[in-house]
Amino acid sequence: MPKPHAYPRLRPIEAIFVPHPTFGKALMLRDGEGIAPSPVAIRGDLAPIVSCMDGASSLDGIARRASRTIGRMIDVAIVSRIVAELDAAYMLETPRFQARRREVMAAFAAASERPAHHAGGAYHGDPEELARYIEEACLAKAPRRSGASHGRLVGLCAPHMDLWRAAEGYGYAYGALAEALPPEVDTFFLLGTSHAPMRQPFAVCDKRFATPLGALEPDHDALAFLAAHSRFDVREDEYLHKGEHSLELQVIFLRHLLGDRPARIVPVLCGLGDAQARGRDPREDARAESFLATLAELVERRGTRAFLIAGADLAHMGPRFGDPRPLDAAERDALQARDAESIRLMVEHDASGFFSQVAEDLDTRRVCGLGPIYTTLRALPGSATGRLLHYTQCVDPVEGSIVSHASLAFVS
Repeated sequence: MPKPHAYPRLRPIEAIFVPHPTFGKALMLRDGEGIAPSPVAIRGDLAPIVSCMDGASSLDGIARRASRTIGRMIDVAIVSRIVAELDAAYMLETPRFQARRREVMAAFAAASERPAHHAGGAYHGDPEELARYIEEACLAKAPRRSGASHGRLVGLCAPHMDLWRAAEGYGYAYGALAEALPPEVDTFFLLGTSHAPMRQPFAVCDKRFATPLGALEPDHDALAFLAAHSRFDVREDEYLHKGEHSLELQVIFLRHLLGDRPARIVPVLCGLGDAQARGRDPREDARAESFLATLAELVERRGTRAFLIAGADLAHMGPRFGDPRPLDAAERDALQARDAESIRLMVEHDASGFFSQVAEDLDTRRVCGLGPIYTTLRALPGSATGRLLHYTQCVDPVEGSIVSHASLAFVS
């Protein structure tokens, strides 16, 4: 029996290129599941070695394949060193990783609270500093009366980037909420992207969400309704909520704005399953459609008490995401036009049109918010329409990669 790493298989993890003080450019491997304790940086020119770890190639085979890609001889000792480093970091699919995964998942399942995983990183961990930053760097930057001046505010689309880069986008979205949140709303349906692969189309979480500003409780009745009427186990991927930032970043704004007002949340990660993977309408996927229809029914039952929030970014383009170079001015204009078409379909509450348009170039534009935005459009009241509040392309100042996002208010 060969050793587990004799034919190494890389786990499905996030891989991006980033500037590095020693390597110049590095391939950064990050575990969205949260099993690996920290990211691993591999010298950028050796990235083909990692891409060859498919579970079918030996160390010698990986060295030969990588050598052909790189254009120079790669010694098997280099491959062995990288494999050992990734194995130690739980980045490879091995029995050791599986044992570690079972331990971490069991601990999360037993906990009643989902910790504030990104506090002190993506946003301030100190409550006073966080509250001040939300007020001064986010909400204060948005113009007043930016939200629902015509109709009842029923939903938002907000970024899910760290607060440092997306402060203005958050300000526009949650500034609208601060101005126009209907007084009877007490149930917030939070719909986010899972940056780790999902086995099922959706994943709920019935744990209290902690923040430096206090916790928000889940709506157990709503979660039970979703579980009872969906054609799959909606909690099978619940563990993925542990380290996922797309909803955590919405919860801190909600907690700040709500103060002592009673409210509960329904946290949902939206992967859409085979529908998104194959680019086909989710209505044709029985499992995804069972959840989508149930969610829409639940929102309708809650009536004016329900509010929907999508934590969703748009495009991800440039060297960080595997493109050969940054976008030039003409390409950035083309991206903005393409994003504008996506936003138009959101504003028009056209769920099927939005899905089809984004699916056309999902491999190149990499719109990670497809799942939560589509789900939000399906769950909104039929009369709802959107209003664009803010759009931007966040450009990395060092290597020029772009993440675009839009803040929208939905009114009915």
